[in-house]
Amino acid sequence: MALPKGIEILPIRKWENRHQNFTQKLTPGASFKVKNDPSIPKGTDRYLATTKNLQWLIGHAIDNDIRLRAMGSGWSFSKVAVSEGGILDTKSLRLNFSVSKSNVHQKYIDKGGSPDNLFFAQCGVSMLQLNSKLEKEKRPNRSIKASGASNGQTVAGALSTGTHGSAFNVGSIQDFVTGIHLIVGKDRHVWLEKESNPIVSDGFIKWLGAELIRDDIMFNSALVSFGSFGFIHGIMIETEPKFLLEEHRIDEIAYTSALKNTMNTLNFSGINSILPFPQHSPDRELYHFEVLINPYEFEANNKDKGVFLKAIYKRKYRNDYTRRTQDDRGLTYGDDLLGLIQTVMDSLGGLSVLLVPKLVSILFPLAYKEVPPVEGTIGETFSNTKFRGKVASAALGIDIKDSTKVVEEILKVIEDGDPFPGGISLRYVKGTEALLGFTKFPKTCVLELDGVDAKVTRKFYEKIWNRLEAAGIKYTLHWGKINFNLNFNRVQHMYGAATVQHWIDSRNALLTPEAMKVFTNKFIEKCGLDKTVGAIV
Repeated sequence: MALPKGIEILPIRKWENRHQNFTQKLTPGASFKVKNDPSIPKGTDRYLATTKNLQWLIGHAIDNDIRLRAMGSGWSFSKVAVSEGGILDTKSLRLNFSVSKSNVHQKYIDKGGSPDNLFFAQCGVSMLQLNSKLEKEKRPNRSIKASGASNGQTVAGALSTGTHGSAFNVGSIQDFVTGIHLIVGKDRHVWLEKESNPIVSDGFIKWLGAELIRDDIMFNSALVSFGSFGFIHGIMIETEPKFLLEEHRIDEIAYTSALKNTMNTLNFSGINSILPFPQHSPDRELYHFEVLINPYEFEANNKDKGVFLKAIYKRKYRNDYTRRTQDDRGLTYGDDLLGLIQTVMDSLGGLSVLLVPKLVSILFPLAYKEVPPVEGTIGETFSNTKFRGKVASAALGIDIKDSTKVVEEILKVIEDGDPFPGGISLRYVKGTEALLGFTKFPKTCVLELDGVDAKVTRKFYEKIWNRLEAAGIKYTLHWGKINFNLNFNRVQHMYGAATVQHWIDSRNALLTPEAMKVFTNKFIEKCGLDKTVGAIV
């Protein structure tokens, strides 16, 4: 088979995700690697040539009845982003561009926006690379507005599964994306942005050669669409001036009514004596608030069996700060609680996972001990993650008013004798406009249950989900983490039937029936999101 320049066959028959939770069988000869053609001297021209290659791949998949998905770094714990046919390795697609004023819509300028705010990244750029480009190379230096706790994901992968971080005044990664270049067919590609917030000029669209679609509902549908709306080739993001984050860890705080009120409201006035600085200060603004609980060493109102807090403040950038190192992060790396569990597993060797609680109890005070504050840019604060062995992570999105209620339900399950080899963390995130963004509540608490990937862990997750449903507590599940109980009824219950229908209708409007087959996988079939246009049945 003759392939266009820049496309190579990947000779693989199976693929394992980064967290080693599953192995996916693939159709032989159906997987490809895509590269920008280095023989084309101009970066913008290389980008356009790759657009044509992505269109060719869609045509090839249609002609050969192959399912195909773009694959970034393989970060997800679930099969949300994999295909039963082939996968498309996009990690070499790392072009990125600053945006000139001629490419920016006048309405964006009129609202006070600047071309310096905008940055265009190809889908294979990792969050690590994006931070480096913005913080070190772009002039003037810039920062993304929020980040997940680790940054090995590609920007398209992080966007598509709803990576959230813990910025309760900013939101998740999808909330600073302003435009998406989608390859939706062998003869069609579109530039998608909001009608209420036009970003690019006619000149940009002319260069791209794409069909312009300005539609708020369709844009909000595509933001979190896990690769099922076509190939995301490029993403426009809105940045801000480079800033610093100052991290404080506070160990063993009593779980009091004042702390519970803060967890349920994000009103920090009741814990001002605990926080190193008030929420609002002349030179600091509270940016990230996190509560960590070891369920096996926990007792309300007991400081010796209390919770651990992390408070991160946003500060104006300056050059004279002490650069943080990996050692500054204690025993953890990447996703903090997940990193702690990883350290436990290193200690376990071949021992039973039921020994994890005791080891967690030993390591929690070491990992989250109170240490002098450290500072860093957003790229230095949320650094790259390394993996060693199988870990499990489930994350629930809940309304913050239910934060402590859900903690109590989880503790009751453990008290009833169901072991959980792991710990609990709560992070707070501003709600998203993405239709299927799991941080859907206006003020969302992301409650994470990180542990060893074992049968007892998955059984525990299922008991928690069932218990919340029985108690009438609304929740969503992170698309990229463990979520095996998802089905069409649950998705409708989580997001609302009308919202789900808008998402389905948007997918149908963008993709022909032949292209929809290419970008369908068993995960969205299980969730009922593969439906064609029409009433939900």
